[in-house]
This record gives sequence, structure tokens and C-alpha cells, in this order.
Amino acid sequence: MTNRYETLVVERHGPVGWLLNDRPEQLNAMNNTMRDEFAEAWLELEADPAVRVIVHTGNGRAFQTGVDVTEIASDGIGMERYRESLENFDLHFTSWHQKVTKPVITAVNGICAGGGFHWVADADIVIAASDAQFFDPHVSVGQVVAIEAIGLLRKMPFEAVMRMALVGRHERMSAQRAFELGMVSEVVDPPERLREVAQELGEKVARNSPGAMAASKRALWGALEMGLTEACRAGAVDLVSMWGHPDQTEGPRAFAERREPRWTIGD
Repeated sequence: MTNRYETLVVERHGPVGWLLNDRPEQLNAMNNTMRDEFAEAWLELEADPAVRVIVHTGNGRAFQTGVDVTEIASDGIGMERYRESLENFDLHFTSWHQKVTKPVITAVNGICAGGGFHWVADADIVIAASDAQFFDPHVSVGQVVAIEAIGLLRKMPFEAVMRMALVGRHERMSAQRAFELGMVSEVVDPPERLREVAQELGEKVARNSPGAMAASKRALWGALEMGLTEACRAGAVDLVSMWGHPDQTEGPRAFAERREPRWTIGD
């Protein structure tokens, strides 16, 4: 299948769909074209019934380095290009923005900087190669640290996020330190095995009920928007939403019969 994107590559490997940032010479910085293509690529993989899980990573020596600073400095429009979408919080470049219901794994290869943290904050699971490096240079180029760092506060301690925000490009966090702080759940060594490990993890996740995983994502992400009691009440609704679903019968039956379950796809 011919790739129809200029800045991204979309692949399928069994039940795992892959989304690869593909501007390696620019360290996968997001230009205007990439921003628009992300919106479409996430929905393409979300709509594909053969894809159960999505892995997001980068080609080259960087995962993602945020907005293409060279473009905004030279195209005559600069940050004004993004003003309306940010003022209205009408964003479409991460899986969370696009309301993707399938599990999303971010696999960080190499450098993750600045706006690259959007995809770390918005993924369901994050793993990193042992040579990955994390830093946020926004304040070092006169920009404000905000949305992606606010997202990281759901995953890791406040001071660790604030330190990255204020130190800027003058300090880098290692993959091991990111693991210790809860930003990532696994460090892959050697780094060359990152995609292999991501595929294996994706296949593990893909063995589970698509309907149950979608409802679980809805309940757990929704809880981050609410207080404890409100979140538990909403979670109870998501739990009950699977009652009567064929997977609720199939799961226990497959367990009792010692076989792999045959899940309902696309419902």
C-alpha cells in the first residue's frame, strides 16, 4: 500500500497499526503539513477494523521536537498560524485530541523535546529507548510551556515538570530518570530493540476485548477530568456499558475452555 502522507508513515503489522513521524532531517519537528496529516492519520488507524492497537514512534535519531521553529521564523506567519486553534483549544494532532478509542503506545526513540511531550502526555502507554533524551526548550526560545506540560502533570510529580519547564534546553533528562518519575513505563535496552518491544507490547494489548478496552480508556481518562466521587459514578456507567455485550460472555467461556477468545470487532 502506497503511503499517502508527506511527513508521516502509516503501516500495519498484524493487529498493530504504526504511525511514524517522518521528517528525520528536521528531527521530526512538526511543520504545518505534519500537523494537518496527524489529524487524518489518527482517524485512518482508528477506523481500520484490522488495527487493534496503535504504536507511535519516529524515524531517525529523534522521536519529535515540537513545532518547526525554522518554519515559524521564516514563513512570515510565525506563531500566528496557531493562534486561533489554541485560543479555541481546537487541536487535532494527538490521539487524545482526535478521541481515538483504541489503545495508543508511544515509543520514544532518541530526542523528545518541547512539543514532542504532547504525544507522551496523551498516549495510554509510553516506553522509551535507553538512549532517549527529554527536555523542553520553550523558554529558551521565548515561548511558553503550557499544554503538553499540563498533560504531563497527570503522570509525574509537579516539580519534575516545572524543572524541565524552567531549565529549558540547558538540561536533558535520561530515559532512566523518566522511568523513575513515571513518565515512561519501560526503558528498552539496547535501543535498537525499541520497535520490536513496542510490537510485542502491542500484540499483548491486542489480545484483549476491543470493547472492554475502549470502555476502560473512557473511564480512566474521564476520571482525570473529575473529582473522586464523580469519576467513580461515571466509571460505573462505563462498566455497566459492557453488560450484555458478546465479549462479556465470550471472555469467561474462552477462559473455561482454555482457548483464545474470539472478540467482537468494531462494536
